[in-house]
Amino acid sequence: MTYSDFSRRSFLQSSTAAALSAGFAVGSTSAALVTPDTLKGRLYKTLKIGMVRVDGSLTDKFKAAKAAGFDGIELNAPGTNVAEAKKAINESGLPVDGTVNSTHWNIRHTDPDPDVRAEALDSLKGALRFTHAVGGNTALLVIGRGSDGSEDEIWKRSIDNISKAVPLAAELGIHIAIENVWNQFLYDHEGDSTQTADRFVKYVDEINSPWVGMQFDIGNHWKYGSMGDWIRQLGTRIIKLDLKGFSRAAGKFTKIGEGDLDWADVRKALLEINYSGWAAAEVGGGGPERLKEVSDNMDKAFGLG
Repeated sequence: MTYSDFSRRSFLQSSTAAALSAGFAVGSTSAALVTPDTLKGRLYKTLKIGMVRVDGSLTDKFKAAKAAGFDGIELNAPGTNVAEAKKAINESGLPVDGTVNSTHWNIRHTDPDPDVRAEALDSLKGALRFTHAVGGNTALLVIGRGSDGSEDEIWKRSIDNISKAVPLAAELGIHIAIENVWNQFLYDHEGDSTQTADRFVKYVDEINSPWVGMQFDIGNHWKYGSMGDWIRQLGTRIIKLDLKGFSRAAGKFTKIGEGDLDWADVRKALLEINYSGWAAAEVGGGGPERLKEVSDNMDKAFGLG
């Protein structure tokens, strides 16, 4: 069974179950599944460790994130000690839901040098092992950069390299979560706002594993397309969410819920694909007050309050 078949089957099964439990006949319109317009009970709030600008130990940072209303936290791998992370988890009661493979911008799976790609593979495998050790379930990965070659070249290089980590991901039960970023790959960086997620869909499907999907960043590509429609296209390929706001009018990133991003359609699309899982803030952080503001902004954007 291909990844596309796996995704389609999972989506149809989950959608059918949701329709039946809600008292709707199978085959009814998707609008029945998106009322009320809230994701309360479906989303768990997390954030990047670098956003927590609180003095003290890792435990102190975990406690600050939990006090602000977050349900989990993402760590950097490499960059964090396993024993220290476990201590913070135990002392704060806040789980680590995933990691960010922190070397992915400089040590890339798209690099023309095979030695660099080998190093990128080792780093990704290390992130998978670390994530497993601390109880998370995803390792976020930026594929590479479009400037490393033609799209055909970096497409093949990165898929060949990332695929070598899939057996370990499956063994450990950790997903490789590809983030859509401004890296000039799988979209037209100079293009307009009518672009689709077609190339991302094709890329994930070519890897052909349920252990590889998207950590879909809702704010990153509003400049280039409809985030609601991208969510509908990606469907169950979405493993996790990253969150930030964006203003097309001002051409800049904003706080979550601000700017001109169509959050109502985002909510509707997430309900249509029956999404339930983690959503990670990736915005400017700060101390306790700022962290609480970010948490509250997430509540407002998704109707979680």
